[in-house]
Amino acid sequence: MSDGSGLRVLVVGGGSWGTTVAHLAAHNGPTTLWARDSETVAAVNEANRNPRYLPDLELHPNLVATDHLDAAVGETDLLVLGVPTGAFRQTCETVAPNLRPWVPVLSLAKGFEPETKLRMTQIAEELLPGRPVGVLTGPNLAREVMADQPAAAVVALSDQHIAARLQDVFSTPTFRVFSHHDVVGCELGGALKNVYAIAAGTVEGRDLGDNARSALITRGLAELIELGTAMGGEPLTLAGLTGMGDLLATCISPQSRNSSVGRRLGQGVPLQTILEEMDQVAEGVKAAKVVHELSRQYEVFMPIADQVYAVCWEGKDPNFAQESLLRGRLGHEQYHRPGPAR
Repeated sequence: MSDGSGLRVLVVGGGSWGTTVAHLAAHNGPTTLWARDSETVAAVNEANRNPRYLPDLELHPNLVATDHLDAAVGETDLLVLGVPTGAFRQTCETVAPNLRPWVPVLSLAKGFEPETKLRMTQIAEELLPGRPVGVLTGPNLAREVMADQPAAAVVALSDQHIAARLQDVFSTPTFRVFSHHDVVGCELGGALKNVYAIAAGTVEGRDLGDNARSALITRGLAELIELGTAMGGEPLTLAGLTGMGDLLATCISPQSRNSSVGRRLGQGVPLQTILEEMDQVAEGVKAAKVVHELSRQYEVFMPIADQVYAVCWEGKDPNFAQESLLRGRLGHEQYHRPGPAR
């Protein structure tokens, strides 16, 4: 594999973040964006725009788009999968026959496969064997990155030699890419934080104040770290860019889809109405069910995640601040299990 700047990159998925990652890679080498929608493909090629997701932001002029997936996969030196978790397995099955051996595969998706509770890299390793698999993840809001506002991310693979080379693929003067060895921790941080973004958004939607939101985010981080380490991630990873950093960005930004779901829930809008009106996927709703199941599998006490599950899947009233922070048995801050009844 040559230097990162010489790699032929294919990003599969024409959503806001897939398009943004393709825009970044186009700064450093030949990059193709695959999109299902032929109008999006034409707009990228003819006007340097993604009219559906980023209509007012100009893409790098060297970025090209295609709707011919098989041919593009067969020519790529680096495959980046920017599809939602619900389409991830099918996409891997589709690209497998044409993807050359040893071509690295990076996932951008932040979530789980609901039926199996697998992370996306586990699916890729299952269906695309013989290729290095990792993630590109971090506190990255697409519109800010596209506007050249400073941001940082992590590319995580078990092979640090490859990870170091892939840093060059996505780095620009305003986008810093760190390498990491802990694929599990980096991936779990991105998958778990969406659940807490819904909770934090609900607190904001009910206008319960910054104290409540700050406490909920902090307690959510504690839950995230406890489950993440139980599943094989490293605590320092989950306190870094892909854990705490991504959690903060997703919980406080008005651009966050999951936080937006929470705010509208807090304002009394039914969840089904919220989801029907969205044109992108809020992964936290699906992840809440998986996290609820994982917390029991790994015997981790997660009261905030349990409340998100109850609201999204059992129709419970979305008052996270009271249910998750103020009620129940008292206990030690660092040891989550409740103390004796008071």
